Amino acid sequence: MGFKGEIRKRILAARRALTPEEVTEKSTHIVARLLDLPEYRAARTVMAYLDFRREVQTGPLVVAALAQGKRVAVPVTQAAARRLIPSLLIRYPEEVAPGTWGIPEPRPEYVRPIPVKEIDLVVVPGVAFDPAGNRLGYGGGFYDRFLPLTREDCFWVAPAFELQIVDRIEAEPCDCPVHCIVTEERILRPGRPRAGRGCRPCKSHSGRG
Repeated sequence: MGFKGEIRKRILAARRALTPEEVTEKSTHIVARLLDLPEYRAARTVMAYLDFRREVQTGPLVVAALAQGKRVAVPVTQAAARRLIPSLLIRYPEEVAPGTWGIPEPRPEYVRPIPVKEIDLVVVPGVAFDPAGNRLGYGGGFYDRFLPLTREDCFWVAPAFELQIVDRIEAEPCDCPVHCIVTEERILRPGRPRAGRGCRPCKSHSGRG
């Protein structure tokens, strides 16, 4: 297991150790901070992952965005093509069910693809992040393939528990650093230019790239 594998194993174990009550409490603080970001307030179309396995809970964010009249898209995983399709969500959680690898996504009859270029802000999942915005995903590379397809002014924000912040993640050419990280304790704005314009194929079978 390499250095990134060790970080992934350690952080996932720490996240699993959180109680459901801790996950909910911390997620509530994180979502409140994210909803107050000027980039979120200005966004008309938001794409957000749907949480599973003790990720930061995004359900309240989706509910708030829909109530505010924003267009909300969620990712549909196309495993064979190794890509994400943004799908417009109208009713939550009624339209959602476990999909690829158990990750929540729209039921087939509610899949409504929208153009990637219409997205103003992407809520990005991850295992670990560093203060420079570098992101360690689950190994599938799905988001590192997807994010470069968005507009130049699209804002990439990662909700994360403070325990997911590490000193340094070794970035590779195909990696996409995020523009902002929101934890229950702080907001990190690396201000780092975009990267990740040509990701290499990945053999992992995780849907959380």
